[in-house]
Formats: sequence, structure tokens, C-alpha cells
Amino acid sequence: MTNPTSERWHSNPFVAVFDRIGPRRVPVLTGAVFLVTAAALVAQLAVPGLLEHVRRDGAAIDAGQWWRLLTGMFFQDGGLLGGVFNLVILAIFGTLAESYFGRVRMFVLYFGCGLFGQFMSYVWLQPVGAGNSMCVAGLIGALAVALLRAPARHGVQLPTQAFVVPILVAPLAVVDTLVQDNHGLPALLGMALGFALLPKVRG
Repeated sequence: MTNPTSERWHSNPFVAVFDRIGPRRVPVLTGAVFLVTAAALVAQLAVPGLLEHVRRDGAAIDAGQWWRLLTGMFFQDGGLLGGVFNLVILAIFGTLAESYFGRVRMFVLYFGCGLFGQFMSYVWLQPVGAGNSMCVAGLIGALAVALLRAPARHGVQLPTQAFVVPILVAPLAVVDTLVQDNHGLPALLGMALGFALLPKVRG
């Protein structure tokens, strides 16, 4: 008799990677972060001047308003279009990361990389700004490592083209940092943390 699971692995090797971790997880954490970030976007659009009081601002942080490093991860400096784009990539990569790494690890990756990006932007790259894209950059770095390690860890054969983007994440993150953008460093941290937080493989 043909094994349905084997058939599914053969037809879609990406499914095998998630099946080797365990049952699919409902993206509760991703949904919660999405709702809070969306509410922050609506609030800043509805209340003129709100963004200036909550975004990352080097001068204000120097004056003691350290909490801007946290609120800067929820509000958006790209307006409506930038905010919607950031919410879409959060929904996509957050769901993937939560399903693969689990909620606790995804929490560490998302907010750890985001806070690191906010801090490095404050002290070096871009002292004024806001957005959750650096948080998502960390998730992308972690997922790149997970995909690159998938054949060895999960015993699945992925198509060659599946490795093109993951292989490019590290060099692109370095270039991104060299041109003074602030997404490269969180992505690199996400790769390091992702490697350290790779979940156990089911027998």
C-alpha cells in the first residue's frame, strides 16, 4: 500500500520539512502581533502627530525616552502603503517562522532581532524612524538558515532553485549594512539565532 505521507513528501518537498517538526501550528503569535501593529498603524493615521511621539528618535532617546526603541517596532514611518506592505510580509514570514520554530522561538527571533535593529539604528545607522520590517528581516534570516539546513536535518531533497534566495540573504545583508540601511544587521542576527534555535527533528 502506498504511504500517503510519502506521496505528499514526493509531490511537495517543502511539506516534508514542516511534517518532520510536528503538527502545523496555528499562527496565534503572528496574529496577535499583526493586530497590534495594524492597530498602531490605524492610530497614527487617525491621530496627527502621534508618530513623532512614538518613533525611534535619537535625540529623544538620549533625553531618556528609551521606550521609543520598543514602540518603534509597531508604528510605521512609511505611511499607509509602507505599513500595509510591512503587515503583509509579517503575515507571510511570521506564519512560516511560527510554524517551523514554534511560538517561543519566533517571539525571540522577531523581537530580539527587531530590538537589535532599533538599537543599532539609534547608535549608528538611522537614528530616526519606525517600522516592523527589521523584525521581519530577522525572521527571513532565520528561515533562510532553516531552509539551507533542511536536506541534512530532515532528509528531504529540495529543488535547487529553493536555495537561491536563502544563499543570497547573508551577502545582501552585508551590502545592505554597508550602504547604511538598517535591515541587514537584523537579518544577520536572525541567521545566527535561527541556527542556534533550530527545532528538534521528529524521529
